[in-house]
Amino acid sequence: MKYKALIFDIDNTLVNTLDMNMIPLQKIIQEEKGEEWTLEEVYHFASYPGMKVMEELEVQDPKEVYARWVKYVNEYQASPYEGMDDVLKTLHEKLRFSVVSSKNKKQYDIDVVSLGLDDYMEVVVLEDDTSKHKPDPEPLLLLLLCIERLGLNKEDVIYIGDAYSDLLASRNAGIDFAFAKWGSVESKDMSDSDYILEKVEDLLRLL
Repeated sequence: MKYKALIFDIDNTLVNTLDMNMIPLQKIIQEEKGEEWTLEEVYHFASYPGMKVMEELEVQDPKEVYARWVKYVNEYQASPYEGMDDVLKTLHEKLRFSVVSSKNKKQYDIDVVSLGLDDYMEVVVLEDDTSKHKPDPEPLLLLLLCIERLGLNKEDVIYIGDAYSDLLASRNAGIDFAFAKWGSVESKDMSDSDYILEKVEDLLRLL
């Protein structure tokens, strides 16, 4: 078996949070800028950390606006992709699972713990754990340090994500990458991925 552990991104990889995040962002843009953006237009921000979105939108009070966006998002409920739970159960019999995400702990609890997916995860690295974020490799390097303490090396793990920033972070950290195409709105070229996974069940190819 090539890999011993899978490292998952969360948004649009483990759980479908795209519209849950983007529809409230449409509302924020309308409130703050008086502009009506289509979903396709706000999808541009799908892989950005929250405060980076505020910076790009040049809102007057980023912390307050971000908090309001989070409030709107929390009125929705994330859901696992169809078949995800069954695939995780199958893979978990042979592989270890971890998470690296730009989410904070509160959002992780809402989007992952509430769905029971946290039960599969041995190690979790979130926004709160690092001072730098994707595509900087620091989050992955911290997670790799944890995995190394479990007796694993870089070649034993693969990162699974939906965005170009995930691919860059993997390359910077020196580990393999699988592109989770089922939830992605990425427009950049992802052909450099070690695996391109069209549907959730394709995760089983990593065994």
